[in-house]
Amino acid sequence: MRLMQNHERDTRPLYRERLAPGLWLLVTIALAGPMTTLVFLPAGSTTLALVIGVLVSLLLVVASIAFSPVVAVADGELRAGRAHIDAGWLGEPEVYTGEEARARRGPRLPGDGWHLIRGGIDGLVVVPITDPADPVRSWSISTRTPDRLAAAIRRAAGRPGR
Repeated sequence: MRLMQNHERDTRPLYRERLAPGLWLLVTIALAGPMTTLVFLPAGSTTLALVIGVLVSLLLVVASIAFSPVVAVADGELRAGRAHIDAGWLGEPEVYTGEEARARRGPRLPGDGWHLIRGGIDGLVVVPITDPADPVRSWSISTRTPDRLAAAIRRAAGRPGR
């Protein structure tokens, strides 16, 4: 009897989140459509102005979601937007929420770190970088689920959860 074995690495991400704008920001972005309609009203056709306004709103909302950065932990690597680093160089992630997260995004934001900060997203994970040759000492990443991101980073780095 021959056993089938799968020798390929599991390529499913341990964590994936798109840092899309919140609902109120999307509503604010969509308000560009009615303003565009008002701009095109004097041009003649009310129908054309309405169609252009709807298209502008739709295009801006879709673009703001599609071009939002993605935070992912997969294949032994942490990706935050276009940046990526091997999980072997990551230290113990620190999770911040509430007032402490606001302080870490503001006056306590490390000057020698790399940051992916998004407004409207409360959670923050700060990950120390252990590579002595890297001038960046830590990554600060906004996330809606900081505990899950920290657990995925620990798992990718080969450390059990706390």
